[in-house]
Amino acid sequence: MRGGLRYGTVAAALAALLLTGCSSGGASGGGTPRPGHHGAAAAAPSASARPADDTTCGKTPDSYRPAGTQPQPGHMPAGSTMAAIAARGRLIAGVDQNSYLFGYRNPLTGQLDGYEIELLKRISTALFGSPDRIQFRTITSAQRIPVLLQKQDPVDIVIDSMTVNCERWKSVAFSSDYMDAGQRVLVPKDSAATSIDDLGGKKVCAASGTTSIDTLTGLKDHPVVPVGVKDWTDCLMLMQLGQVDAVSTDDTILIGLQRQDPNTKLIGPRFTAEPHGIAMQPQQVDFVRFVNGVLEQMRQDGSLKKLAQDWLGDGATFGPPPAVYRD
Repeated sequence: MRGGLRYGTVAAALAALLLTGCSSGGASGGGTPRPGHHGAAAAAPSASARPADDTTCGKTPDSYRPAGTQPQPGHMPAGSTMAAIAARGRLIAGVDQNSYLFGYRNPLTGQLDGYEIELLKRISTALFGSPDRIQFRTITSAQRIPVLLQKQDPVDIVIDSMTVNCERWKSVAFSSDYMDAGQRVLVPKDSAATSIDDLGGKKVCAASGTTSIDTLTGLKDHPVVPVGVKDWTDCLMLMQLGQVDAVSTDDTILIGLQRQDPNTKLIGPRFTAEPHGIAMQPQQVDFVRFVNGVLEQMRQDGSLKKLAQDWLGDGATFGPPPAVYRD
């Protein structure tokens, strides 16, 4: 496992750190940290990233094709979004700090770590020639779109296990799908449940503002009692305390929770499809194309697949899927 983490004392320290509620704040890998304006009202974009009547938006909404030759670090096209970010000297990124394996604060270093943090470092390298020119803003799932659209001091990019769908495309623009996931269920090891169908009438936890809790709310055949919380580690804590019967979200996130608490188990097949994308401001199509160029290079050189294997294990089946472009 990356970062030298192992079960036992260090794993317990990680769980304790996460469950005490690492609240939203800032950490910087370059530049001066600034507090996020998480409470600011979201400003409506001047135009949808994808028109509401766009019939090409399917189950896995496509993105914008990379533009020709990828610019070299430090040589961004004049007048582009990338040139403005380069002139500022740092990429401002909204990330999670409570999703073990994806975006979490490593108790051994105190730094943000994980699959999605490493992916951001590749984007920073493509912009600046250095992986450390990132100003992190830690956010909750419910804050992912508002921090991109707020009028004052928005972030440039959000990478936080975010499902791409047509409804979200109306507000923000997404990269190509960098990892496929699907919603499953995590339960205590002594649970008799074998799938979501066995949890009718039971309390099932998910983070507020996610497609996961929307799915739980919409279950018809075996309706559950959805319990919404701020962070995924809150769900794990509630299940450990016996206050909910299960946690349900993308299996990628559940793998991290299960590794934090080996007294849990994943059950049942996927019952949704969850393509993951990096979110950006809707008018900044040039930046979306640039990020897609980074992802495309990582697909071709194998580093995107290796990143998934490094964090999720050699048997990881979560990515990378082929890119699908709309133009």
